[in-house]
Amino acid sequence: MLRAIDIMTTDVPLVKGSAPVAEAIKLMRLKGLGALIVDVRDPDDAYGIITQTDIVYKVVAYGKDPNKMRIHEIMTKPCITVNPDLGVEYVARLFANTGIRVAPVIQGSLLGMVTLTNILNRGDYLENPKSSVLARNLTQAIANARSICSAEGFDSDACVKAWALVEDLQAEAAYLENTSPVEMTAFQQYCLEHPEILRVRHHDLAVSTPVD
Repeated sequence: MLRAIDIMTTDVPLVKGSAPVAEAIKLMRLKGLGALIVDVRDPDDAYGIITQTDIVYKVVAYGKDPNKMRIHEIMTKPCITVNPDLGVEYVARLFANTGIRVAPVIQGSLLGMVTLTNILNRGDYLENPKSSVLARNLTQAIANARSICSAEGFDSDACVKAWALVEDLQAEAAYLENTSPVEMTAFQQYCLEHPEILRVRHHDLAVSTPVD
């Protein structure tokens, strides 16, 4: 699975919030960028962001002089940031849920910037769509859970954790497909096959199917 760090742009020019908007415009033109990261003043400060949309909507649309307006007047601060280890599909979901098109990648310090273009051009969603990968992982997780419980016992921590992973993957699959949760989870099906599991341990996974 590709992560934000795998697709991000590492050459990220920084601007100061006190600089005129005209400076941001020139830098965007020079670098061919649609957004710039506004640098922090000190270690306790937050990064900001100024985009083409900010400039067009807040400066150009009202005939204001970009040489007189300062970046801090139109920037967004603090801005939404991305962890470098976040999977690309989750970066895309974050963008979709918030309506943003660019975000700095930060882990302690600024590492890079990820954009819609990065996701589109550098992602592996064509070769490895999330739904297909998730389906394979779910099948493997179910097989692993069955094997672990058979080898280590129904009341083992490993068995509990293995089925918890299965339940998480099934919930994620339902979310991706925008469907209701399955009528019977893989764990519930396993309990039907092995009713003794309910007699040897109390589990924290919901089992709604009655067992004779």
